[in-house]
Amino acid sequence: MYIKSIETFDVAVPLTKPFKTALRTVTTAYSVYVTITTSDGIVGHGEAPPTHVITGESMDSIRYAINEIIAPQLIGMNILQSEQIFQKLNTALVRNTSAKAALDMGIYDILAKHSGLPLYQFLGGYRKKLETDFTVSVNDPSEMADDAEQYIKDGFKVLKVKVGIGEIKDDIQRIRAIRDRVGMTPKLRLDANQGWNAKEAVKAISLMEDTGLSIEFVEQPVPAWDLEGLKYVTDHTYTPIMADESVFSVQDAKQVLKMRAADLINIKLMKSGGIYHAQKINTLAEASGVKCMVGSMIETKLGITAAAHFAASQPNIRYFDFDAPLMLKNDLIVGGVIYDKSDMTFSNEPGLGIVHVNLD
Repeated sequence: MYIKSIETFDVAVPLTKPFKTALRTVTTAYSVYVTITTSDGIVGHGEAPPTHVITGESMDSIRYAINEIIAPQLIGMNILQSEQIFQKLNTALVRNTSAKAALDMGIYDILAKHSGLPLYQFLGGYRKKLETDFTVSVNDPSEMADDAEQYIKDGFKVLKVKVGIGEIKDDIQRIRAIRDRVGMTPKLRLDANQGWNAKEAVKAISLMEDTGLSIEFVEQPVPAWDLEGLKYVTDHTYTPIMADESVFSVQDAKQVLKMRAADLINIKLMKSGGIYHAQKINTLAEASGVKCMVGSMIETKLGITAAAHFAASQPNIRYFDFDAPLMLKNDLIVGGVIYDKSDMTFSNEPGLGIVHVNLD
């Protein structure tokens, strides 16, 4: 059973509300969809969103990397010799992690379909239900409080709050406004998206600790390159600190873990290049006693389904950030992961469980 063809398709889906972080504002979810077809007629699906400020990729670069560089090297390879395929995929060119992730998803989709298992079972099958948080974009305090209140009413128990724009006092006001509105029962986790420096982060987090704002953890408080700063924040606060943009590769994870620069790691398929290396990062973190979250970029349900299958397969993955499809006006995917408010479950269909992709 060999890889017969690889095709790419452009998609664009408007968001219901602009998604704002310290790095960017998004109003439309753009992605490149990938289909891999085998000689036996099995089709695997994947997705790669362009996230210029994180992965450095654009729609054009993703298409070029897949169609002109990687696909010609994969076509004709035996899908059941998957280790050879993943080695070829990951050495075909450097970086371009989202492009690689889309192909990686498609390969795993095919392998699980061939085995007759849903992908999460093929990968380990640890759990069959997840609970996602919902993200509160960074805005003025009153708007963020309004959004947070609505998301709690919509059935979400965990909110991921974007911060890192303006002064420290502005972020404190944002969190206090949310707590005043939703109370202390919902969990709040913060994501600064590299928006603070180390001393600012320690000041902000310490103030939140001292005033009892009850933050579950803080994600990527400092610039991705500043591992010393990340360690400084981790060492000088009680609140757990999560590395996100600081960890793309297995080598990045190894360095963060060696330095004890963070308490937690956020794995994203678009950073790791797909499930193949995501598994290695999680295994390395687990061996170091560090729990992981699996998150995403602004993706459609196709990419999120792959990430959710991976997250459900492993016990060391404890946190789930899969709200992106719920922010979109349209769903292009029939099948895939099933949402019931914050709860996510999987069908018994093999692979990713994608029944149809609407490209009209």
